Amino acid sequence: MTYKLLLVLEKILMKLPRKMRKSFFTFLAFVGYMLSKKYRNVARANIKFLLGEILSESQIETMVKYSFKNLLYNFLHIMELRSMSKEDFLSKVTVQNREVVDKIHAENRAIIYISAHYCSWEYGAVGVGVFCEPVAGIYRKMKNEVYLEWLLAGRSRFGNTNLEKSKVIKSLIRLIKEKKASGILIDTNISEREGIMVDFMGKRIRQTYTPAYLARKFNAAIVPVTIRTDDEENYTLVLYDEIKVNKSDDEKADILEATQLQADWLAGVITKEPKFWFWLHRRFKNDYPEIYK
Repeated sequence: MTYKLLLVLEKILMKLPRKMRKSFFTFLAFVGYMLSKKYRNVARANIKFLLGEILSESQIETMVKYSFKNLLYNFLHIMELRSMSKEDFLSKVTVQNREVVDKIHAENRAIIYISAHYCSWEYGAVGVGVFCEPVAGIYRKMKNEVYLEWLLAGRSRFGNTNLEKSKVIKSLIRLIKEKKASGILIDTNISEREGIMVDFMGKRIRQTYTPAYLARKFNAAIVPVTIRTDDEENYTLVLYDEIKVNKSDDEKADILEATQLQADWLAGVITKEPKFWFWLHRRFKNDYPEIYK
């Protein structure tokens, strides 16, 4: 019944002109900002933790407000993707540095795309599938199965597939051996078992080593990818040069080096345009739980 109600709401909203639909989600973002003291504080804690020395209080508050809006716009984008044609998508999203993928494909190597919760991450994931190749994206199982079903349907609109995070390594290995692509988000909070310590924007944090481990073991390529916008209407998918993984006699050192390079890439992206990152997530709760108290 809940899923049917969600579909009814979606149907009503999709009949509205896009300008009105976007205004509706902008309003929801404002309501979320006003009502959710908890996540306002989470965003402030994250921003002060990483950028507190270079931003004023007014700049921090502006970024907190934008984080709510950006989250709701991602919800809007999923809703639109569920009925969007490929032609409509191509009219909204362009790509930069596509030749990086062509070079790796010519070498007959699988690609592990790494990305983050940045700007329109929903458009970004779908964009890789449209411009480059179908991607199997990893997701974390949600308690709300109704919303999850709705979300995954949008993400797989143009050929991408979805892999649930638990026990995913075997599936990733199979994809790499078949020279197929996978996508891994590297900016989520993880446990000690899942990650290794790296330097990130002046802090020591734990980050997933899975991309580096798989790339080294199976000669796959790690390609960072993100997306950005100037007007919240037109978006650019940006592919970056491959992050090389050495294969020396010291496996741990090779994996650490490649994981650090991924952290450096993400730090550069965030530093350049920090407002687009998903500041509402308790990214550092395992390494620095005190900042959220």
